[in-house]
Amino acid sequence: MNKIRTLLVDDEESARNVLSNLLQRFCPDIEIIATCGDLETAVEAIKTHHPALVFLDIEMPNYAGYEIVHFFDTINFAIVFVTAYDQYALRAFEISAVDYLLKPVDIERLQQTVARVKEGIDLKNALERYALLEHALETNEVKSIIVSEKGYQEVVQLDEIIAIEAQESYSFIYTLNGKKFVASKNLKHFERILSENKTFIRVHKSWLVNLTFIVNYSKSELSINLKNNIVAKLSKYKKGEFEAALLA
Repeated sequence: MNKIRTLLVDDEESARNVLSNLLQRFCPDIEIIATCGDLETAVEAIKTHHPALVFLDIEMPNYAGYEIVHFFDTINFAIVFVTAYDQYALRAFEISAVDYLLKPVDIERLQQTVARVKEGIDLKNALERYALLEHALETNEVKSIIVSEKGYQEVVQLDEIIAIEAQESYSFIYTLNGKKFVASKNLKHFERILSENKTFIRVHKSWLVNLTFIVNYSKSELSINLKNNIVAKLSKYKKGEFEAALLA
């Protein structure tokens, strides 16, 4: 069976050794072809060795790991970022649908990550995803999200999203151009990653709406009419918060 040709990048030798040992002990599908201590060296190694997978530390001197987007016109290898960032910063990884490992590396999470790579490397929109990650980490500002749908990933601009509707463990994302995405994430996921964006408000257990696209609402029927003839439900428990948001 062909092994996954893998490159490790971390400016700390001890961290490279720890990850290398974990991969060799617990991930037999991995073949480590090179290790690097900085991004510049890693770029050259990628061009020379053509790995299928790169474990890339975020916090390094000279260039941060996410700045790899500036060195390639296309990305034809999977990247797993390794980071010590706190939970708040991890929102950036969720926004961009980029895989990551937290330091210290958990063995079970590492095995799950390798298993996902084995199932198939999705390189569609890879540069856009990493650029979104870079923007979110550097500015703490979210302008786009990545939506995974039926094995593919699409970049969706926030100012194009009219509303997000919960459907069990999935979510329907309604956009301005009439397209509806079915995302394999629940509404709580989107509420969390959009928590800093005051344009979006949870108005019902099943609805997250963009205040920009509200046409009108009915107090008696507890419903909100949105652009493109989308009708969202309004919870009586959320009514006061919703009306305050409209006046803000």
